[in-house]
Amino acid sequence: MADLQLRSSAFDDGERIPEEHGYSAANTNPPLEVENVPSDAESLLLIVDDPDAEEPAGKVWDHWLIWNIPPDTGRIPEGWVPDEATEGQNDFGEVGWGGPSPPDREHTYRFLLYALDTTLDLSQAADKDDVYDAASSHVVEKAQLNGTYPA
Repeated sequence: MADLQLRSSAFDDGERIPEEHGYSAANTNPPLEVENVPSDAESLLLIVDDPDAEEPAGKVWDHWLIWNIPPDTGRIPEGWVPDEATEGQNDFGEVGWGGPSPPDREHTYRFLLYALDTTLDLSQAADKDDVYDAASSHVVEKAQLNGTYPA
């Protein structure tokens, strides 16, 4: 079986995320495609963060946390508001997508997809540390997509 894959029709891996997905623009998530989910996956976890924010913000900035995504989800549409999954708090203090908003220069954003062998029993108030703690021993496979966004 092929490895878990995460792609976007809006940008290629390592390329620029379109401007409309930025926090100060339309602030909608880019469309994503998920392929080759392992058969033993019970759920998917998606985290979008900005490790380049560590210098200006003092931490890796979390833009989107979603867990308990059904494993048969092949497509996450632009502007997705999930019915069956749970969105957590981003570092803008909001629930849901908080688009790129680099304060100083072009940043690279990581779209991290995890196939888990369980679902996570977490409230919407959970942050990335809570999610990683709950998921740590349940990761079956991982995929990553990177995109850049200008300042």
